[in-house]
Amino acid sequence: MPFRASALLLFLFTAPLSAQHRVVTQGNGKLVVLDRAGRVEWEMPWEGIHDVHTLPNGHFLVQRGAASVVEIDPVTKDVVWEYDSATANGNAGKAVEVHAFQPLIDGRLMIAESGPARIIEIDRTGKITHEVALRVDHPDAHTDTRLVRKLNSGNYLVCHEGDGVVREYDTTGKVVWEYDVPLFDREPQPGHGPESFGDKCFAAVRLASGNTLISTGNGHSVLEVTPTLEIVWSVTQNELPGITLAWVTTLEVLPNGHYLIGNCHAGPGQPLLIELEPREKKVAWTLDQYDLLGNSVSNSQAIDLPQPSLR
Repeated sequence: MPFRASALLLFLFTAPLSAQHRVVTQGNGKLVVLDRAGRVEWEMPWEGIHDVHTLPNGHFLVQRGAASVVEIDPVTKDVVWEYDSATANGNAGKAVEVHAFQPLIDGRLMIAESGPARIIEIDRTGKITHEVALRVDHPDAHTDTRLVRKLNSGNYLVCHEGDGVVREYDTTGKVVWEYDVPLFDREPQPGHGPESFGDKCFAAVRLASGNTLISTGNGHSVLEVTPTLEIVWSVTQNELPGITLAWVTTLEVLPNGHYLIGNCHAGPGQPLLIELEPREKKVAWTLDQYDLLGNSVSNSQAIDLPQPSLR
């Protein structure tokens, strides 16, 4: 009997289910929570997003339309709070899009505004408590930024999609570090699928080592870059058996050290999410829900993790 109990415990700790995740994501006109088996656990009608956060109270923070950030109560499916960057704080009449935002530990919110090319921090009344101007070499309200994150240092790590550059700004708006995503001697190719190519970076995560992990969008890759701009690790388009990376989006470092990678516009038969053990580049888990969510799943978050992830 003791042997059987030990065997059961061993099974529980090594069964494939342990590598799966509940996720919140969006696709095909709906915001969904998928359980560990990939089944729909919760859903509501919702159009496209580029960023999503789960708040400590279980609510979801997502964008609505081009320029609003809203908080949704998943129990009632009501929008319980909203900030519209298209009309607030001097933006009325301007071209404004929001592709990134982040809840801050003091209850405030950081929002990156493409078009005005600025980062703002607001309280829940909508009052700006801090503002940083962004450098944009190829201005466009749709591509000035993709994901933006405030670092523990107080600096901001910004993916400039249109420029193909990741820049780190200090609290005054000074660029203190930047990385020009390489084209690797290839010519850019238009489009969104696996056949396209470019440097339209989507997400960047600052690792504990000080290196920066970057999802390169239509560069079909994830790069780890040192402060001195050296690539020390990467995974490229056709490197993972049976998987073709297309527009690489979600980038989340899980508590177990694995990377959760979003694979947008990859087409049928390809996973929307990939959990990768980086050292051996071993695929630990994939989520393939093309029939349910379609071809434009741009961002996801693993939820109910034992500890917070880095994203």
